[in-house]
Amino acid sequence: MATIDESAEGKTVVTADGSKVGTVVDADNSTAHVEPDPSLTDEIAAELGWGDGDEETYELDNDAVEAVTDDEIRLEE
Repeated sequence: MATIDESAEGKTVVTADGSKVGTVVDADNSTAHVEPDPSLTDEIAAELGWGDGDEETYELDNDAVEAVTDDEIRLEE
């Protein structure tokens, strides 16, 4: 598990297989607020627990993150 902090803002969020799910618009010491990518499928959104796509941003906790790199946050499988 990797740690989300303020440096996550602006990073792309991708699934374990590399599918883009959104961009971090705000982050604190354990949670990122992700704006969903327009191409995000309902299936992937459901797997993330992001409901029906009516929200502007969704929360992403440290527990769901496998790695944080300079450019992206990669989710666990």
